[in-house]
Amino acid sequence: MITIGQLAKYVGVSTKTIRVYHDKGLLPEPDRDASGYRRYGASDAIDLIKIRTLAEAGVPLARIRDLRSATDEEFQQALREIDDDLTARIHGLRATRGRLRGLAAGQLAPLPAEVGAHLERLVGWGFTPRWVDLQRDLWILVFATHPDHAITLFHDQALTLADPALRRLFLDYDRAHDLDPDDPRIDDLARRIAEAHRERYGPVEAPHLDTVSEIPALIQGTVNASSPGWQRLDALIRAELDA
Repeated sequence: MITIGQLAKYVGVSTKTIRVYHDKGLLPEPDRDASGYRRYGASDAIDLIKIRTLAEAGVPLARIRDLRSATDEEFQQALREIDDDLTARIHGLRATRGRLRGLAAGQLAPLPAEVGAHLERLVGWGFTPRWVDLQRDLWILVFATHPDHAITLFHDQALTLADPALRRLFLDYDRAHDLDPDDPRIDDLARRIAEAHRERYGPVEAPHLDTVSEIPALIQGTVNASSPGWQRLDALIRAELDA
C-alpha cells in the first residue's frame, strides 16, 4: 500500500490531479488508515493509469467516469471511437501545420486544387505574373471570408475565361495596366467589356458579393490603386453598365 504522493510519482501525475479525480468520481477515494493516511493499492494505480491515458487523449472527465461502469465490450467500443476521433484530430493538426508552414512561406491560405490549376492556365494563356498574383490574392480573400459563395464565383469566372473571345477581353484588361488613362484604347475596352457583360448575363445580375461583403470593393480599390489606366477603365465600365 502506498501514499497519494507515491501514487502520483509512480503514475506521473500530480497529487492535485488525483484529488480532482476523487472529487469528480473517477477514482474511488480510499479510507484512511490508523495513522490518518489514505493508502492506495495496485488496482488504484492501474485505474489511475487508465484515467490518465484517456484524459491525455482528450476524453472529457464525465465520459471517463461513465466508462468506469461500462462492460468490457462497451469499453472496447469506446476505445475504438476515441481512436477514430484522435485520428481525425491528427489529420486536422497536420493540415493546420501545413497552413502554418505555408504562412511562413508567404502563402496566406491554401486554395482548392482546381483554383491552382486555373492560375497555371492563366500563365499559359499569356496573362502577366502581375495579373496571376492579383487573381491568387483575390481568391485567397474570397475563399477565406466567404467559403459558401467562393466556389460558385470561381466557376463563373473560370467559365468566362474558357471562352476565347471573353478571355481576350481579360487579357486586354491585364495589359491596360500600362496604358495612359487618356489612351482611346481604354474607352474602347470599357465599351467592349460592358457589352460582353450585358450579353452574358442579360437582365440577371452576375454572381457577386457586393450585397454581403466589402471584399469586392477592397479588391477593386487595390486594383485601381496600382494603375491609373485600370482606375479609369473601372470608372468607364461602371458608367457603361449604369447607363
